[in-house]
Amino acid sequence: MFRDLITDTPWPEAPGTRTALGPVPGAASSAAIAELASVANEGRPLVVLVANSAEAHILERELPLFLTDSMPVFTLPDWETLPYDHFSPHQDIVSQRLRTLYELPRLTRGIVILPITTAMLRTPPQHYVEGNTLDLRIGDTFDPDAFAKSLTLNGYRAVETVFEHGEFAVRGALLDVFPMGSEQPYRIDLLDDEVETLRTFDPETQRTVDRVEQIKLMPAREFPIGGEAIHRFQMAWYDSFEGDADLCPAFTEISAGRVPGGAEYYLPLFFERCGTVFDYLPDGAALILLGDHHSAAQRYWHEITSRFEEYGIDPRRPLLPPQRGFMPVEEIYANLGQYCVLELKLDEQSPAHARTQLKPPPQLTDSDGPGSYQEKLKRFIEDHQGPVLLCAESQGRKEVLLENLAKAGLHPEPSANWPSFLESGMSFAVTVAPVDRGVYAGPGLPTLVSEAQLFGQRVAQRRRRKTQEETDTDAIIRDLTELRQGLPVVHIEHGVGRYLGLQVLNIDGDPAEFLLLEYAEGNKLYVPVGSLHLISRYTAGDPDTAPLHRLGSEQWEKARRRARQRAADVAAQLLEVYARREARTGHAHELDESKWQRFCESFPFEETPDQAAAIEAVRADMCAPKVMDRLVCGDVGFGKTEVAMRAAFIAAQNGRQSAILVPTTLLANQHHDNFRDRFADWPYTVEVVSRFQSAKDLDGIIARVQSGEVDILIGTHKLLQSDFGFRDLGLLIIDEEHRFGVKQKDAIKALRAEVDILTMTATPIPRTLNMALGGLRDLSIIATPPARRLSIKTFIREHTIALVKEAVLRETLRGGQVFYLHNEVKTIEESARKLGELLPELSIGVAHGQLREQALEKVMSDFYHQHHHILICSTIIETGIDIPNANTIIIERADKFGLAQLHQLRGRVGRSHHQAYAYLLSPPRSLITSDAQKRLEAIEAAGDLGAGYQIASHDMEIRGAGELLGAEQSGQIHQVGFSLYLNMLESAVAALRRGDIPDIDQPLDTGTEVKLHVPALITEDYLPDITTRLVLYKRIAQANSADQLREIQVEMIDRFGLLPEPVKNLFTAALLRVRAQRLGISEIDMTDEGGSIEFTSATVVEPAAIVNLIQSDPQCYSLSGSGKLRVKKALPTLLSRAEFLENLMSPWLEAA
Repeated sequence: MFRDLITDTPWPEAPGTRTALGPVPGAASSAAIAELASVANEGRPLVVLVANSAEAHILERELPLFLTDSMPVFTLPDWETLPYDHFSPHQDIVSQRLRTLYELPRLTRGIVILPITTAMLRTPPQHYVEGNTLDLRIGDTFDPDAFAKSLTLNGYRAVETVFEHGEFAVRGALLDVFPMGSEQPYRIDLLDDEVETLRTFDPETQRTVDRVEQIKLMPAREFPIGGEAIHRFQMAWYDSFEGDADLCPAFTEISAGRVPGGAEYYLPLFFERCGTVFDYLPDGAALILLGDHHSAAQRYWHEITSRFEEYGIDPRRPLLPPQRGFMPVEEIYANLGQYCVLELKLDEQSPAHARTQLKPPPQLTDSDGPGSYQEKLKRFIEDHQGPVLLCAESQGRKEVLLENLAKAGLHPEPSANWPSFLESGMSFAVTVAPVDRGVYAGPGLPTLVSEAQLFGQRVAQRRRRKTQEETDTDAIIRDLTELRQGLPVVHIEHGVGRYLGLQVLNIDGDPAEFLLLEYAEGNKLYVPVGSLHLISRYTAGDPDTAPLHRLGSEQWEKARRRARQRAADVAAQLLEVYARREARTGHAHELDESKWQRFCESFPFEETPDQAAAIEAVRADMCAPKVMDRLVCGDVGFGKTEVAMRAAFIAAQNGRQSAILVPTTLLANQHHDNFRDRFADWPYTVEVVSRFQSAKDLDGIIARVQSGEVDILIGTHKLLQSDFGFRDLGLLIIDEEHRFGVKQKDAIKALRAEVDILTMTATPIPRTLNMALGGLRDLSIIATPPARRLSIKTFIREHTIALVKEAVLRETLRGGQVFYLHNEVKTIEESARKLGELLPELSIGVAHGQLREQALEKVMSDFYHQHHHILICSTIIETGIDIPNANTIIIERADKFGLAQLHQLRGRVGRSHHQAYAYLLSPPRSLITSDAQKRLEAIEAAGDLGAGYQIASHDMEIRGAGELLGAEQSGQIHQVGFSLYLNMLESAVAALRRGDIPDIDQPLDTGTEVKLHVPALITEDYLPDITTRLVLYKRIAQANSADQLREIQVEMIDRFGLLPEPVKNLFTAALLRVRAQRLGISEIDMTDEGGSIEFTSATVVEPAAIVNLIQSDPQCYSLSGSGKLRVKKALPTLLSRAEFLENLMSPWLEAA
């Protein structure tokens, strides 16, 4: 339809011409671009300039509906920072920009979307991106030092472990690098001076994924750093600015080879001449201009100049004049004049060379006449007398529409996309695409009707999420075992001390590594790294006030004894609860494998490994004949809801009802939409009860629940009232568990006897976490973030107007939205008025719990559909709607919130792959309590993804853990630390299960100590990073099978290269320890002349076996005391000692 209109125009062949085509209202612009791309695309790409990033996103979303084949669509992303900002763009954005700039000149087909504000940024010259891109293949000669130097010059950072774009690490013959523009990091393996293998690896686990033949290395930044480039930068600085350069942090940092935040705005100083985006476009590229690009460019230019005037007066941070860093509006349009340009006009009044018949899509909600939307749509189709394609926002919405349209006698056929609909000649069809605008060309002609035209703006979930690679649950262990100097730790035999670091000491002439601990009165204790399993982190309150024990005193013994006594009492109560729970038989669900498979496959994202494990655990629980009681702890937005949906599916398959309990009405409605989407293709009914419904509706739903017509019911605590008689309730899912009070929990407890319960939360309250860790409930942790999630940058600042303004503008200029949390309903309107005065050009919405339902729903819906830039709200958003486009949250008086609450609130942002910011505003430090200060520091420290579980354990440290079953706050836990208390509890429970009485005087099992008198340590030149060394020591010390040790060995060789001798010795000793521990041996000490083996009182080795051994060779073996076997034998090497011990223990192991 558009192709014929441009046949007589110079586009796309004649450079220097400009053609206007219009009007193209609604989604017609996307349809036009998709159709014209195939015309223009004979050997050239189509470049579309739009007004801003938000329009670029819309176009990216709508194009797939109108494209016939898989045409590549590129977007050159914006830096997403303010002009002259103090922040640098995120590494992933720089990576995508460099990738696009590198590909652009080579493109022969495809669509490139370019916001005009992004096109105004000056770019590095083309020769920089081309010339600094390295190709590396297997077999190339390779000098690692020169290569590392060239990486540094290209802006890569040398690190210990490679996690993100632009980092590299050298370890002997291995070199890890994460190139810009690449999906995965690479590991380069050298043999002498040539490349032997190239492998990709997973940054989370650091394990190899695949082999490749060649890699492309882009520069790490859009400007060079180091050597010649720094000299050019300094000369250009002296030419550009007056005053003392050494007083400017930016100058001194860059001169020292470091990159300060915001260095990108000095880009012109690094090159003789900067480039522009137009330098990268291939010859003869066809251009399309769309939207109000001219005024957008002028607004942006005004923003740049006003920020230059505002911030350019600081002599310590002089700024380059706008013309040098950005293209003025005149220059960008002069550049456009050299291309063949087609301008798409949106409204009818604009003059155009070629006119379309298109009209603004009609709003069927407003069309006159009574009746439901089905009737209005039916009337429209009758009057229109032409083909109509109805577009649903998601699969679930499509099912709902089909159901309701059938009542009005309308039966649309399914269609894949717009071009196939036009070819098919169908009169009425339906398709699924995330499109909010329609296409209308008048009566009789093909028309696209979107859901927004039927209902006004509705809220639908849209995720921009990619699939996910495997990661490792050890990630959590790794975080929890991270020891910093000065942290308190618990040693089983000596009590609580402070960790001071690692030290290498020479013992009998052999180097060995020790942890240094400091106890009360300054006493020091050296712990060999082989005994790391005796040490755990002290978590039972504030690390600063941990009760340090005196070495050699009774104090620790007494504390330990009291705690064991307490643990034994609790264990007896626990067992009673366990026994009651085990004795109850629940319903063993049956599962139709083929249906389950189909349901799993309709999940649009790949499950993360933790999520898959949680789903598997829930499935096993429900299919077993006992009652499920499981806690799923996963961070905000990490996919807990899918676990719940799978559980509900199992219940529904068995004809049993599921109830889903949520804390707020907003969340109930969101879950309702999500569940309907997910269960769209299945014959199960999903209903919601909330205060948004009338009494009549509620009565209808209650009746259907009682008769068993409703399979899945979602609601707030109304669900727990006694008038809800479920016909056969099989599953209760509690979402955001930390938001319910004691009364609701008691009502839930009454159900516990026969209903499967699944509890979900991001930040469990200390007691819940405690119960799960104590084994009272089963625990699944989801700690792996979906791919392309960035952690949230968190700042704790005092409240200033300038800071608020800057934070809001940084977000809104990149097309995003802002949550502004003001938690006092009395003054919230006043706060909104002040913000409005500060930022008059932005639209502001207000939401709090005292609004009427319809008003609240409307504000949230408007914010979702980007009609408001800022939402000023109370904590009602804590469990609100997912808004992937809101990536900044500003929290006033953050010192008044609890830790878990701050974490939940912060989790409202960062749900897409943009860098998210959280600003916690508080009064000056001197005015807030020390607990509040600790909470703020804890949340700033736990900025990583998946930190919810960590926060809960921090919360436990700040508030204390509480007793497991009773109301008694436990002083004993404080004395010995939480993890040791748990160990005591576990061993007491195990003893009672065996039918023994827990012996509180028996020493705790400290494992086996193996001394082989050879150097056994991870040497510093093999692995310089202390934290990684500690974590590996701990993993080796905790391994309890030969397979686990082999796994760690393979991983170390993969990550750090071949093992040196001392590390091999460490593994030999560890393997002997694993075997000796199974026999109940407490110590092995072997030198070159023999040695001794000491048995515990509970050893499994038969006394007869030892007597026989001594009788068989009295020269070699003798007994010393009751439990020590002495050995006299020449064992000069480590190998001979290891072999001797293996041969000695093998028959004992077989007999045991």
